[in-house]
Amino acid sequence: MASSLTKDSARPGTPGSEKTFFGHPRGLATLFMTEMWERFSYYGMRALLPLYLVAPGGLHLSAGAATAIYAVYLSLVYLLTLPGGWFADRVLGPRKTVAVAGLVIMVGHLCLALPAAASFYVGLALVAIGSGLLKANISTMVGHLYDGPEDPRRDGGFTLFYIGINLGAFIAPLVIGTVGENVNWHFGFALAALGMALGLVQFLLGSRHLSARSSEVPTPLSPAEKASTLRKGLIWLAVAVVFYGVVGGTGHFTLNWALIPLTLLGLIVPILVITRILRDKDLDSGERSKVSAYIWFFIAAAVFWMIYDQGGSTLSLFAEKSADNSVFGWEFPVSWYQSVNPVMIMALAPVFAWLWLWLNRRGQEPSTIVKFASGLVLVGVSFFLFLAPLSIAEGGHKAAALWLVAIYFAQTVGELTLSPVGLSVTTKMAPAKYASQMMGVWFLAVTAGDSVTALLSNPAIGGINLDRMGFVALEAALAVVAGFAVFMYRKKVKAMMGDVR
Repeated sequence: MASSLTKDSARPGTPGSEKTFFGHPRGLATLFMTEMWERFSYYGMRALLPLYLVAPGGLHLSAGAATAIYAVYLSLVYLLTLPGGWFADRVLGPRKTVAVAGLVIMVGHLCLALPAAASFYVGLALVAIGSGLLKANISTMVGHLYDGPEDPRRDGGFTLFYIGINLGAFIAPLVIGTVGENVNWHFGFALAALGMALGLVQFLLGSRHLSARSSEVPTPLSPAEKASTLRKGLIWLAVAVVFYGVVGGTGHFTLNWALIPLTLLGLIVPILVITRILRDKDLDSGERSKVSAYIWFFIAAAVFWMIYDQGGSTLSLFAEKSADNSVFGWEFPVSWYQSVNPVMIMALAPVFAWLWLWLNRRGQEPSTIVKFASGLVLVGVSFFLFLAPLSIAEGGHKAAALWLVAIYFAQTVGELTLSPVGLSVTTKMAPAKYASQMMGVWFLAVTAGDSVTALLSNPAIGGINLDRMGFVALEAALAVVAGFAVFMYRKKVKAMMGDVR
C-alpha cells in the first residue's frame, strides 16, 4: 500500500492532505484496510457457519435449524445497525465506536474458536453486536474525509472503499473456508479472529489520518438522558435475566427460546419504525407521500434479500450434500462458493456504472422503479435456475458446480440492479427529519427478509425444507410476480415519489 501514497499539496487543510491514497485522503487507506479485514473475518466465518452447524464434527443440527440460526444471525447484524448508529451519535462518536466494535468482533470469533456449544452461541451474538456497531459507522467516517457532498473525489473514495469490502469477502472463504473444512473448524474461526485483530491494530495505528470529525459525538446525551437510558436498559436486562432464569431453571430452555423472539423482533421492528415515521405529524404531505412510496421499495427489497441471502445457507447446504464440487477433476471446499459473488461484484460493478451513464446520455436509462423490478425478477430467475440442480439431485446424481455458479451470477446481476439504487433512493426519499435514520431503515429490509427465512425454516415454527423443488419454485414465482407488480404500478409509485427520480 505504501507505494500508492503520493505527495499532494493541492488541498491544504484537508484531512490527510500531506499524502494521498490513489489520489484520496490518506485516511481512506486506514478505513479501506479496516473494512477489508473486518469483511475477511465476517465472510470467512459466514461461509463456515451453516456447514459447521450441520457437520457431524460440528453441532450436527438439522438443515432447517442451521438455516434458521444463519438467517437470524444475518437479520441481527442488520437490525443492530440502528442502535449502532445511535450509540456513535449519542455516546462515543464514530471513531471510538468502530474501535470498540473491532474488539467485540475479535472476541466473538475467539469464542467461536472454542469447542463448546455455549461459547459458540455467545460468539455469534458478539460478532453480530460488533458488526452492527461497525457497519453503521465506518462508512460515515469515509464521508468525513472529504470536503462535503460536493467534493469531486467523494464518489471515487466510496468506490475504493467498496472494493475493500469485496476484496476481503473474496479472499475469506478461500483461506478461512479451506482451513475450517479441511483442517479444523475452530482453526478456521480462529483465523477470522486473527483477521479482525489485524484490522483493529492497523485502525488504531492509522487513526491519526482520519478526520477530527470522526472523534466528535454529534448529539451527546444530556445527563438526564444518560440516566434515563441506563435505567431503561437495566430494567429490560433484568426482565430478560429473570425470564430466562425461570425458563432455564425449570428445565424448559431450548435454543428456540432465543431464536423465535429474535425472529419476531426482526419482523416487528421494521414495521414499528416505518409506522412511526409515517405517522410523524412533523412531516408535510409531500414527505409522507414519499415515505408511502418507499414502502413499496422496502417490501420489494425484503423479498429480494429473503432469496438472495439463502445463497449462504440453502445453496451452501445443497452444495455440501448434492453437488459435484470440482473443476476438471479437482475438488474444492464448499465454502469457496461464497467467493463467487464478491469476485463477480468487482468485475461487473464498473460495467454497470458505465452502462447506466451510457444509457443516461442516450436518454434511455431505466427509472429507479424499473431497476428495482429487474432486480426482483433476476433473483427470481436465480431460483428458477436452482430447480435444475435440484432435479438432477433428485435423480440420484451430483449437480455440476456450474449450475451453482450460474445461480450466483443471476443473483449478483440482480444485486447490482437493486442494491446501489436502493441506497440512492433511500437518501433521496428520506424526510429531512429522518435523513440519517432512513439508511438504517434500508438495512431493516435485509432484517425482514432474513427473519421470514428463519420463520419458515425453523422446525418449531414453519419447518419447511427450503431446498425442496415446490417451495423453491414458489419463492422464485413470488419474486418474479413482485417484480412485475412493481413494474405495473410504476406510474402510481412514481406519482407518490414527487420530484424524486
